[in-house]
Parts: sequence; structure tokens; C-alpha cells
Amino acid sequence: MAVTVQARSAGFDEWLQSINAACGRFRATTLGPAFSGAMQAYHTHALRLSIVDAAQTRLYRTRREVAQSNGGYFFTVFQLRGSALMEQGERQACLSAGDMTLIDAGRPSNFLFQHDSQQISLLLPRHYLEEPARRGKVPCAVRLDAGSSLVRFNHQLVRGYIDSPMLGAEESEAMLNALASLLRPLLVGGEATGEEGERGFNQALRFIDRHIQSERLRPEWVAEEIGMSLRTLYRLFARHGLVVAQYIKQRRLELCAQALRHAPAWQKLSHLSDDWGFRDHSHFSTAFKTHFGISPSEYRKRYQ
Repeated sequence: MAVTVQARSAGFDEWLQSINAACGRFRATTLGPAFSGAMQAYHTHALRLSIVDAAQTRLYRTRREVAQSNGGYFFTVFQLRGSALMEQGERQACLSAGDMTLIDAGRPSNFLFQHDSQQISLLLPRHYLEEPARRGKVPCAVRLDAGSSLVRFNHQLVRGYIDSPMLGAEESEAMLNALASLLRPLLVGGEATGEEGERGFNQALRFIDRHIQSERLRPEWVAEEIGMSLRTLYRLFARHGLVVAQYIKQRRLELCAQALRHAPAWQKLSHLSDDWGFRDHSHFSTAFKTHFGISPSEYRKRYQ
């Protein structure tokens, strides 16, 4: 039997308490005097979801709130009305009506509701997605576009449950499995095109620049952190005549050359190349000469 908890037109404190009761620990702040919030929660066997109305508020979880909650699931978010900004790690998804995204309940997150927003948040146990995918982390805070037929099917499935919430235990499990089956192609096989693809390409460039000195910087890490498949990342770069690994190498060489022009004479080349991700100095020297036509030491002398 469905249990429905309502907090219509609630005050701020009551609204936050309803969120915490249904979704785990969150913190919140108002963004202005025009805050409004409402909450409806449904719980039927394995199915747990909420309809959340919010305006002029920020809802967020730090590591402290995560530690106080059950992190064994994803918030599967369906935007019904208005807009919302959902952030997690390096990623952010700006949702409009009809869009979807996933948020990992086991990691800090941040949600902004500037204007009148209504969304469904369904708690999807992580094993429904993580075990069958087996391709690394599930990409979260990635906008799943309302124009996708799979996204529309997910919306219809969830709305159907809200209209008729009297499901048995096996039916509840079957619905979660159906949701996960519809989500998997979106998460591991989706390929951005057009304007969305260009945004993904620019996001990858920004991520590479932010982490250019990290030893972890590889195409696989870039794709995972910005929420796209490795195949999609390769294709986005190929459209611009680039290869991801080569671009990272060339970008490091360019920034290293920039640092060389301003480095003091006493600074060792090996230390400088190490700072920019080149752990093998002989490999760095060869790569530098191939790219610029002269050795790093000659390059430095020229600019000094």
C-alpha cells in the first residue's frame, strides 16, 4: 500500500524536515524572501519517490550529511516544471521540464532552485545500474534530454505509478528493473550531437586544463568525470581533427614551454617537466623537440 506524506505550502523548516524524512539528510538555505516549498512522498515496497516543489532555495549535502544517510542508491530526478541546477563533483546539469539526471546519494551534491520548480526524485538502489553496466562509475549530474524517447518512456513509467500507486512487492521490483533498463543505454551508450556535443567538447577542454598537471589525466578519466562514454569523447575530438591523448600531450608541452619562458636559470628542466606531467625527462626532451623544433634547453636560452 502506498504511504503518502504531504507538506503542501510548507514553511522552510517543515519543508526541509520532509525532505530529510523521505530522501536522507540534506541542508538548505533560502535564496530570497520568495521561498516556497511542497512535498509529497510515496513508498510502496521497494519503490520510494517524492514530488518536490521548490523556489528560491539551495538544497545540498556535504560529506557530513552523506555520512548520516544511506548512500546505497541514486536520486533519479525527473524535472516536471520549471528549471533546476543539479551539481555533483565536476559536473552540472541544468534541467528543464522533461529532462532527467542521476545524482549519487553517496557523494556530496548541490541543487539550486531559483524559480518555481517541480521534480520527481526516485531512489534507485545502485546495484540496479552498477552491476549490469560494469563499465566504471555511473555518470551523474549529466542532463538526459527530454527529446530522447528513452527519457520520455521513463517519465511515463513513473507518472503511471503515481497515478496508480497500489503495486505489490514483485511489481515494485519489476518497475525498478524497467527504469534501470531504460537508463543504461542513456548512460553508457548515449552520444552527444550538435550544440550539446559542442558543449561536451568545451567541457572536456576545461576539465583537461584544470587537471593538466595530474598524473591521472587520461582519456578514460576525462570521459568518466564529465559524464560521457569514452567512444563519444573520442568522436567529439575527432570532429575537430584531434586525438584526445595527443591533445593532452600537446597542451602539456605548450604550457611547459610557457613556463620555460619565465623560469629562472637555476630551475632544473627535469623539475619543470615533472610539474607538467612528464615523468620521463628523455621522453619529454624528445617530445618537446619534435613539437617545437628545438630542445627545451635551447628554447629557454632563446627566450632568456
